[in-house]
Amino acid sequence: VLLSSCLSGKKCWSVTYTNQSICALNGSTVKLTCSYTYPRGHKVTSTFWFIKSGNGVKPEDLGQDPEFAGRLEYHGDEKNDCTLRITELRESDSATYKFRFTDQTGKWRYTGDPGVSLSVTGLQVKVTVGHQDKTLTCSTTCTLTDNPTYIWYKNGQHLDESTSTQYKDPVSSNYEDSYSCAVKGREDLRSPAVCEYSTIVQYTT
Repeated sequence: VLLSSCLSGKKCWSVTYTNQSICALNGSTVKLTCSYTYPRGHKVTSTFWFIKSGNGVKPEDLGQDPEFAGRLEYHGDEKNDCTLRITELRESDSATYKFRFTDQTGKWRYTGDPGVSLSVTGLQVKVTVGHQDKTLTCSTTCTLTDNPTYIWYKNGQHLDESTSTQYKDPVSSNYEDSYSCAVKGREDLRSPAVCEYSTIVQYTT
């Protein structure tokens, strides 16, 4: 979506965010891809991303925020690329991220709205026990971007893979079986293991 503020008779000032809503795993890496344009005759001298804004609140460069120290990689430039990469995501990183740039006069400061809404989530397994099988659900607080493939584990061993957030496993006589899940490509971010007898188990009639 192109969001712009135009100067009469000239090209628009604009910022384009490739994705305005992203859901990513806690501990993973995310790329906020964007580009920007401005009228001829102007030179961009300052660029930064920020998350705090509002009445009386001056936007502050995320690069100066100690909470993001060592976790930000600005892949943009002072021409038209404003891509930002954030590593080792934390759930506290969930926020709306906006890009801002300034020209050589310091007069024109343009911020792209509404920005990128980033939600960071962990994985959790829920077990629903039926008469003939167990339904495993790999639960998140938001729908992961890019439709990932889920990997299922039983007692720490690889069980199966599925593009669905649910998987059915035949009922076992061993009620101490434990289950966990992960997203393919980030198997290191596996969910905590859940046993069938734990409090998170649900039973169907």
